[in-house]
Amino acid sequence: MLTFLLLLLTACGGTKLSDEGNDVSGQDWIVENFTSTTESGEQLSLKDLEGKVWLADFIFSNCTSVCGPMSAHMSKIQQLLEDEDVDVPIVSFTVDPERDTPEALKKYADQYGANLTTWHFVTGYSFEEIKELSVNSFKSPLEKPMKGDDQFSHGVYFYLIQNDKIIKTYNGVKDTPIEAIVQDAKALKKDMQ
Repeated sequence: MLTFLLLLLTACGGTKLSDEGNDVSGQDWIVENFTSTTESGEQLSLKDLEGKVWLADFIFSNCTSVCGPMSAHMSKIQQLLEDEDVDVPIVSFTVDPERDTPEALKKYADQYGANLTTWHFVTGYSFEEIKELSVNSFKSPLEKPMKGDDQFSHGVYFYLIQNDKIIKTYNGVKDTPIEAIVQDAKALKKDMQ
């Protein structure tokens, strides 16, 4: 009976994702609308990602701890996606929009060999706006630096998103399941076709 039920669920188009990461598809994690400016000075909003599977994370260019490993892992993910000819946009939101100008983000992106046709580093909003997006949509705390420090406290997860719904989260720093993220993105894209 259990085998029959599993076959029935698979036959009904249920997308089989990896066991890696945290499946939040059954929860109401919806990305609120946002407006931003890319490293190239172009506008990017949630509407531009409509009908797409995409990845997101939160970084800042002056980060001295987790952002480097996160961006290095995201770079590997982008390369694997390109190798398999899978178009999945990546959006890295800066949590330090005051200092992270488009020029600063372009310089940061270059350090990681980012292909800026599909990986966007975005700014152009206030700290309050990005904190609201981080907390409300991505369920991730975000705090300004402590007095005498310049390091923001932010989440270290990668988010796999379909349209505006967050499907899965993965640790972007430690034991990042790079291949599983690529396979999950491919599975979601196939499901949308």
